[in-house]
Formats: sequence, C-alpha cells, structure tokens
Amino acid sequence: MGYKTLIGLEIHVELMTKKKIFCNCKNEFGGEVNTHVCPVCLGLPGALPVMDKEALEFGIRAGIAFNSEIEKEVRTDRKNYFYPDLTKGYQISQADLPLCKGGHLDIEIEDGVKRINLERIHIEEDTGKQLHTEDGTSLLDFNRCGVPLIEIVTKPDINSAEEARLFLEKLRSTIKYIGISDVRMEEGSLRCDVNINVIHDEKKIKSRITEVKNLNSFRSAVKAIEYEEKRHKELLEKGENTDNETRRWDENLNETVIMRRKFGASDYRFANEGDLPAIKIEDTWLHEIKENLPELPHEKKVRFMVEYSLGHYEADVLTGSRELAAFFEEIYKHVNDSKLLSNWVMGDVLRRLKEEDMEIEALHVSPKDLADLILMVKDGKINNNTGKKVLRDMFESGKSPEIIVKEQGLIQISDEGALEEMVERILDANPQSIEDYKNGKDRAIGFLMGQIMKETKGKANPQMVNKMLLDKISLR
Repeated sequence: MGYKTLIGLEIHVELMTKKKIFCNCKNEFGGEVNTHVCPVCLGLPGALPVMDKEALEFGIRAGIAFNSEIEKEVRTDRKNYFYPDLTKGYQISQADLPLCKGGHLDIEIEDGVKRINLERIHIEEDTGKQLHTEDGTSLLDFNRCGVPLIEIVTKPDINSAEEARLFLEKLRSTIKYIGISDVRMEEGSLRCDVNINVIHDEKKIKSRITEVKNLNSFRSAVKAIEYEEKRHKELLEKGENTDNETRRWDENLNETVIMRRKFGASDYRFANEGDLPAIKIEDTWLHEIKENLPELPHEKKVRFMVEYSLGHYEADVLTGSRELAAFFEEIYKHVNDSKLLSNWVMGDVLRRLKEEDMEIEALHVSPKDLADLILMVKDGKINNNTGKKVLRDMFESGKSPEIIVKEQGLIQISDEGALEEMVERILDANPQSIEDYKNGKDRAIGFLMGQIMKETKGKANPQMVNKMLLDKISLR
C-alpha cells in the first residue's frame, strides 16, 4: 500500500442577495470603487449591524440542498485578525454554532458513487479588496466589504485532484440550481481553499496539513492539489516533513508559494458578536423554504432518465445546469423526440457554446427556432448536413431557420422524378463505379452519392438517392 492523500475543502460562496448581509448597501459586482459602502460595512464607530433575512434564507437553502441539519437558533461570532481590507479588525462569522451542521454531496467516480461528507456550512461577511498598481501602490475598494458569504467545509473525504474537481463541479451546479449565487469564479463569487496532507499507513508516517488559499478556478485547484501531493510525498521520502503553513498558488511559477504560518482557532480569538442578537428559525419558515426549493440536479437527472428515456450520460450532461435542462425541456414541447433532440443539443449546440466560450443563457437561438430546425431535418425538408450549416448561421445571425433556408435556397430536393433522372445520368457517366460496387467495393456508392450531392449543391434527399442508386444498380 502506498500513500493516501487526504483533502478537505473550504468553499466560500458569495450570495446573490439584493443587499449586503448587515446593512442596506447594494450587493452588486463591479461599480465605481467605494460607492456601495456605508458606516456599517466600513466598520465606523457606533454603526450597528442588522442581519439580512434573505442572506439567512439563502444559507438555509444551501443546507437543505446539501442534506445538512439546520440549526434552530442562529448566533454569530467575531473572528479577530488584521488585514488591510478588513476595516473593523474582525469579521462577523460563526464559530461553534454554524447555521448548518453535517451534510453530504455524492460524486460519481469510476468505482461508482462516492459520498463526500460536510463538516458545516456557516454564514459570514466578505472583506474588501486590495488593488495593486504597477508602481507598487496598494489601493482598497470596500464595495465587497459586507457581501454575504456561506462557507462550506468538507471532511477530509476527498482523495485526489480529480475527486476534488468532480466535487467542486457538482457543488457549483447545485448552488446555481437553487439560485443563491451566480458562482462566477472569475468574479470571485466562488473561491476555494484546500487543506491537504498525505499518509502512509505501513510506514506509519504522515505529513502536516498545508492550506492553499483563494483558488479561483477549478484548474488552479487541481494543479495546486497535484503539486502539493507530490511535494508532501517527496519530503516524507527524504525523512523531512511539511510545516503547518498557508500557501498560495502562483500561476506564473506553476507552484505553491508560502504566505504565512497557518493560524489555529485560538489565533482568531473568537467571541460572541454582542451587537447581533440570536435569531430563532421558526419551523413554519423552514418548511416554506423547503417547499419553494427547486428541483435539484440529481433529482432532475433521475427524472430525465425516466421521463425522456435517456441514458445515464445524456441525462447527466443535459441536467448539468438548470438553464440547459430548461432549454432542452422547452424544445421537447415542440419536437417530442428525446433521442433526436439530445443528439442535437449535446452535439452541435454544446460544441458551439464551448467554441464561443458561452453559457446557454447567452445563446441567441431560441428553443422554438431550434425545434423548428430539428423538425425541418426530421421531416426531410433539409438534410442533416444542411441542418448543421443552418444552425451555424442561426448562431451568427440570430435569424430563424425558415428565413435562412428561404434566403439561401436550401430546401431539400425530394422530387422523385427529378432525382431519378439525375441518378440515371450519374450512373451512365460512371460505369466503372457500378462495376466496383458489384465487385464488393461498397465505397463506390459513396462516390456516386457524392457526385449527385455535388450537382445539387447538397440539396438532394440522401435517403431517396441512396435507395435509387441501389435499386438501379441491381437492374444493370
């Protein structure tokens, strides 16, 4: 038995509330620096915080979605530490009594389903943001100060970078499904800290835990885990060990770099937040939140497999985001052929979105227009290759398939008399291909088909042409 890697994640999620967690300032990404601020989020003397109900509700939603136990009484604590963008000198968070205890999220790995258990989910406020200029000056923007966060803490149940990636992807999808955050890592609304060490049971050795802070992409998280995993093992093999330290991932160096000695809970001098009274969670409110929670990804996946007779993989892809699943279901109302529809969405549509680095929400093609295109192909008005070309034009122009087909004269030729005459002419001009086919060279049919498609500019009905070619060759 070799080394086993133990990974725990701390995921910070900015909540998509209308206002900040303890004041009435607008909760909005961007904006002119230091314009979404007030005495409360700036931590000015005498300013008193008031808990935002929507932020609390969003935290509860997350707890329900991740199978946690919701506390019936919410208390907050002061987490004391110095940071330039933390004006109060402390952060309002939760220590011993988090909003949500326990919970789990299941991921699918090669060996089957693996359960990743959660330690807790708690609510807290975000800090400000430092802006560093080229001349070495550091500026502070406090617009983010007081933005509501939930912190999701896992148990060390993750054993590889790939498992961490799968967990983060599913967690991100679930959070987006329940509508509490846009989880845009590029905007900082989803950030991840990694706690990692390795253990060798036979040698009875293990490394000390290292924390890698503020990973803002799945790619960075994977690379940081892989780097730390290798570093820990190499140190142990040399008879050395890691230090209890906090590090960061340096994209330029492609390695982790030490930031500071790792803090313990005692370093933060947690104390009850005396300016915020305890809040009781009424059962009626908790029930109301549960009832209004949307269908979760794993529930939707099972329903897609049953209702639309889709395979495991197809259902998994199509329910990957709430918006994609809704897009599929809206098209299905018109097409009523789940297999054909899934082929189009998972093939050409998702491929184009990936090429353009777009989300489904930014797509200019409406579900009705895509349904009309698929039906045109299914009904034989245009062939499949033409349909793909029309879809590309729809992406670029935003025009309906009917307009594109009409403007470019793409209606498929299905006139039996016209096609028969053309097939006879092509066969007369290519006697060697007829001989080749009769001698077992099946690709000769492909050549003859290509000649007809070339002459009709791809508009001939391929099924009709193929049948005519076979029928007429058999008579020669």
